[in-house]
Amino acid sequence: MIFIALRQLWARKRQTILTLLGVMLGAAAYIAISGILLGFRNYLLDQMVNNDAHVRISAKARLIEATSFDHVFTRAQEKLFWIVPPSGRKDADKIDNVQEWIQRLRSDSDVEAYAPQLNLMVLYQKGKISRNGRIQGIVPAMQSRVALIEKNILSGSLRDLSESGQNMLIGDGLRENLGLRKGDSVTVVNGRGDRFQFKISGAYESGNKGVDESLAYVALTSAQNIAGSPGQIYDVAVRLKDVSKSFDKAQEWSNDESAKVQSWEQINAATLNVFQVQDMTRYMMTAIILIVAGFGIYNILSIVVSQKKREIAILRSIGYESQDILTIFMTQGMLLGIAG
Repeated sequence: MIFIALRQLWARKRQTILTLLGVMLGAAAYIAISGILLGFRNYLLDQMVNNDAHVRISAKARLIEATSFDHVFTRAQEKLFWIVPPSGRKDADKIDNVQEWIQRLRSDSDVEAYAPQLNLMVLYQKGKISRNGRIQGIVPAMQSRVALIEKNILSGSLRDLSESGQNMLIGDGLRENLGLRKGDSVTVVNGRGDRFQFKISGAYESGNKGVDESLAYVALTSAQNIAGSPGQIYDVAVRLKDVSKSFDKAQEWSNDESAKVQSWEQINAATLNVFQVQDMTRYMMTAIILIVAGFGIYNILSIVVSQKKREIAILRSIGYESQDILTIFMTQGMLLGIAG
């Protein structure tokens, strides 16, 4: 059967070659577009998983309700009625029981590393140039184990931040916007208007333009001085030994009402939803390409069948069954599809 199928395909080289080209181009288009989409997704996943925490523990917002001060202004059996109920938050944006969380992380066998952090909104100034941005206070030795940011450093190193409290590792986009070079000084202004001088010890490029043009790293103690809150931590970044456990671990730790705990999937939920749309697009492309290729092969085989009526009659006359004839043409279609 295979010999007859190959003989018939070889007898009409032009049709066979055109069919092969159609299948090849369709498969090539699918591979190229699918490769781009999957590569882009893998790149973003690598950025989310390796350049940030698997689980992030941060301060939990405690909103002030109408009943929040009942225990302050009333005694037992008394009820407080507000003309205008209070609003706002009862706490600052910080974790109150940091040491308890650190002890918990140290004793957890699933935790590979953790790093306390402090994030601040500041104003960068260099001469007449000003840019809004963020400062992240870190402990270099601990941060390098949680997020693999050292591979993104263009000059300098994280160790420079621990050598001097006034060193800064700045995003390359922010460095260009401020016109800075390594060794230059930049002024950082906090929300109260206090000014602090930092020396540029190096630059990094994460691949995320928004981050590179706004974020700089300093030592944790320096960030605490800028915030005016020595010893305070705003969040803790956690890296797990198995990243697939991040969601379950976050749900387990969320039972503690003292802090907000989020996995990297929850933090990047919007981006992950985009991946679902990409997968749907790839599946639709696969279906369309298979349908087009299938119709191309069917068209060629239908023409061949109509042109081979005499040969089919001869094969039937010498003893071939109808199932054998069908097998010959199906074999031709399979050969064209696989080769293409």
